[in-house]
Amino acid sequence: MKTSLLVTALTCLSLPTFASGINNDYDALAQYAVEQYQDTQIHTLENMVSYPTVNTPGVKTEDNPAFIGFKDFLKLKAAYLGFDYQDHGTTVLIGMGSQPQKVTIVTHGDVQPADASKWQQSPFSLDKTSQPGKLIGRGTEDDKGAIATALYAMKAIKDKGVALNNRIELMVYLAEESDWGPLREFMKTYEQPKYAVTIDASYPVVVAEKGWSLIAPTFTSNDVTSGVYATQLKGGAFVSQIPEDASVVIEKANIKVREAIKNNMQKLNGVEVVLQEQGRDLHISVKGTSAHSSEPEAGVNAIAHLAALFEGIDLAKNSDGLAINFINDLIGLGLYGKQFGDIAYEHDFMGPMTVAPTLISRQGDDVTLSINLRRPVGKDKALLAQQIDDALAAWQLKHKALLAKVEVDIGTPMLLDSAPHAQALLDIFKHYTADEEATFISIGGGTNAKLFDNAVSFGPSMPGKAYTGHSEHEYLTVEQMRLNLKMYTAMMLTLGNM
Repeated sequence: MKTSLLVTALTCLSLPTFASGINNDYDALAQYAVEQYQDTQIHTLENMVSYPTVNTPGVKTEDNPAFIGFKDFLKLKAAYLGFDYQDHGTTVLIGMGSQPQKVTIVTHGDVQPADASKWQQSPFSLDKTSQPGKLIGRGTEDDKGAIATALYAMKAIKDKGVALNNRIELMVYLAEESDWGPLREFMKTYEQPKYAVTIDASYPVVVAEKGWSLIAPTFTSNDVTSGVYATQLKGGAFVSQIPEDASVVIEKANIKVREAIKNNMQKLNGVEVVLQEQGRDLHISVKGTSAHSSEPEAGVNAIAHLAALFEGIDLAKNSDGLAINFINDLIGLGLYGKQFGDIAYEHDFMGPMTVAPTLISRQGDDVTLSINLRRPVGKDKALLAQQIDDALAAWQLKHKALLAKVEVDIGTPMLLDSAPHAQALLDIFKHYTADEEATFISIGGGTNAKLFDNAVSFGPSMPGKAYTGHSEHEYLTVEQMRLNLKMYTAMMLTLGNM
């Protein structure tokens, strides 16, 4: 999921409006939810974080012990709270009420991998002490904190016996970070709700999402008879994370090459570069700052900065050297693809397409570079595909080197011009934050909202604050969970009776 890239007045959309303000009874019930369940929701989050729900290639989600345990926990929790529970394999539904129409609250329970060496405590143990006020752990912001909050918002409403016109149904999908296929299949038979809200993104209210896209060229060794020889190129952890680490080895690095690298080091900001001499070889490592790849400006890209160390240096055309040249030629340290042929563009509301090298992987001597794009509306998919092909062809001609293969996946952005419940959610946000300037926003991330007829996103990330999901320092604050519980309770009451 899922971070806010723009907070821009939504002048181009005509969304329905409702009477502003929050029902006093709803407000009182939201306060009751916090008084009764603030500590309990944190305890529930602690339990959920303990399940390392990272999908593993080659292992079905339904057969993964972590997911089996996680679903058992959700089933027990639903029964304890008095809700119905349905297990559809990779999708779990937890519901309150049997009304014919429903409000679906969309979340996911799978998480991205975590490098335990980068955490003060285990990423799968809720750390409440290292940084007081922060609840640190993988999945806290994306998306288990929101699941815990939704459960206790529902419980508060149930406690008070409030009659709703619509059923409240919490959907927990278990492969959002890796495979949307099972959910797309499930949605073929799932009756579209009256209103849908994802709680897997940002406040105030998200009505537009960029399309997740990928360019992944694979480099194979060509002419290696001349030039500086780079090898053991590494970088990144997974495609949807701005990489924090990158490294390479330069074999037989002479004094001239070492000086050129050191000179380039002086031009870089925000990264830590370590040069280690081992015999005649030079081992280089770069440490940046990880972030969600939908918000590249929130991180410092170690892969891009590693490549920048070799500006102006003639590299041998083995797979590693070609990958470094490719990054410098077509991406550089920019965020918006302005070096990548003609692919760059932007939308007045959704902002620019972002382009970030996020992962280097290898198979034998071949090196694959994964480049994560987040594209707004405003450019035809076929045109973008052609411009990508043209840029790749021009680069190969320039370097007289053929790519072994290229994977290109161009995602579809979402921009709603009509969402009947968007204004009601915006009013709730304004009420509980006193932010009268709040408006509808676009995000760079992609949520499961795209699979619903009228889904918008409502939290849990606050505007103006860096999103920590997918980073190696993911957390949710205690106060944010308190605020979320108020707003999600008011949301369910409002949409439940709309």
